[in-house]
Amino acid sequence: MLVTTTDSTDVSGDPPAAVDSLTASDSPTISTAYADSAPAAQSGDAHPRRRWWALAVIALAQLIVVLDATIITIALPYAQNDLHISDANRQWSLTAYTLLFGSLLLLGGRLADHLGRRRMFLIGLAGFAVSSAFAGLAWNSVSFFAGRALQGVFAAMLAPAALALIAVMFTEHRDRARALAVYAAVSGAGAAIGLIAGGALTEYLSWRWTLLINTPIALIAAAGALYLVTRDRAALRGRGYDLPGVVTVTGGLFALVYAFTRAESAGWGAASTIGFFVLAGVLLSAFVTIEARTADPMLPLRIPGDINRGGAYLVSLIVPIPMFAMFMFLSYYFQNTLGHKPLEAGLLFLPFPIALVFSAGLASSLLPRIGPRPLMIAGPIIGALSLLYLAQLDVDSTWVADILPAEVGVAVGMGLVFVAMQSVGLHRIDVADAGVGSALINTTQQVGGSIGLALLSTIAASALADYVGDGKAAAIHSYDVAFYWGAGFMALALLVSVLTIRVGRDEMREEASAVAVG
Repeated sequence: MLVTTTDSTDVSGDPPAAVDSLTASDSPTISTAYADSAPAAQSGDAHPRRRWWALAVIALAQLIVVLDATIITIALPYAQNDLHISDANRQWSLTAYTLLFGSLLLLGGRLADHLGRRRMFLIGLAGFAVSSAFAGLAWNSVSFFAGRALQGVFAAMLAPAALALIAVMFTEHRDRARALAVYAAVSGAGAAIGLIAGGALTEYLSWRWTLLINTPIALIAAAGALYLVTRDRAALRGRGYDLPGVVTVTGGLFALVYAFTRAESAGWGAASTIGFFVLAGVLLSAFVTIEARTADPMLPLRIPGDINRGGAYLVSLIVPIPMFAMFMFLSYYFQNTLGHKPLEAGLLFLPFPIALVFSAGLASSLLPRIGPRPLMIAGPIIGALSLLYLAQLDVDSTWVADILPAEVGVAVGMGLVFVAMQSVGLHRIDVADAGVGSALINTTQQVGGSIGLALLSTIAASALADYVGDGKAAAIHSYDVAFYWGAGFMALALLVSVLTIRVGRDEMREEASAVAVG
């Protein structure tokens, strides 16, 4: 249940580099996103153009984090053959990454607040470069899984630091909207780009390059960050760590993500699946209790407790469920049903990132004019209708007539939702909490993706088993059932947006004006 709370903050006109040293109780908010008259200094850099180059570096780093979850998908059969990975263990190629990434995101975000966002960004990039090389040069299954796990660890440091840097560098409303549009486009399109890149690298080079390619890109991004990203002071320097909170939330998220993974392979009724769900519930409940009582919580409950932010985090949890499931089932359809090669299958996803970039740019223009609520309503409606259209696939369907319109429609809906949702998710968050607030957005998206892959895979498998007919028709029927469920989740995101997103354009502008005057 969401509880409405009111954040009490002492506003300031100092640039983020200066105010980052303040404590959470007297730090300014970062919600000056809609301030028409916010001074240039509030953008966090004396050279505004430099911020946009810094944004390019941050977007590049976010891209390798997002696409790494899917780039190995098409290459996995080749890696499995080279490294002699058994069918029973091949899931760890993906699970080793997602488990560590999803469970450590909140910790990574809080470390950014304690140690500095630029510092954690650079550490994450360096570690991701090394771990990607290690995984790409793996000599057996154990070294491969270890490299993937290390990638997840450093991705959990990198992703929240990246979004937090955007939050504190861009405060003027139009600049913030444009910056979030770039970030949203990269986050949403990265998964599809990963499938395309994975197919090309696997077909023309080697499966190893789907991992090795990260190393030079991460090093280039790190070099750019050293020059372009302004050094910030740790917002929570000298304050203690909430170790009980760290242990319970990390363990709880690990158990939750693993439970969904077990559900996909062992079944929802398996003792191991139920056991991990129970463990996740116990640990996360303990985490909430600890955070409510400790003086210096890892995740201040006022962050998700605000009804607008809480609604944005719920939407962030829900919308990746149909998106990642759509990628997976269309990938099966393109390769197994239609017989396309890896690169051909990847290229059939190309309209998705193109449409999402367009949609995110449109959202960045509309957000300062109409506020987030209309976008968070329109996006799920477009996405749900597109998935319903996609659910009409049959043996005579064609890509141009039956898949392309749905791909574009889902991408347009996602672009509108992502930009608005991230803006609301960072609304009125203290500068000192920017890291953990950003991590909460990333965490919900990661958990949502895990839920989607496990839940809809199970549903599709059940539909396949119950279908009476030939193998091709049965497979397509199972995909259609999954797409219908995806449309249902989009409808759920619509309901959450209608009930919880109350902040409007005028309220954000009035608050931002007060910050600017203060």
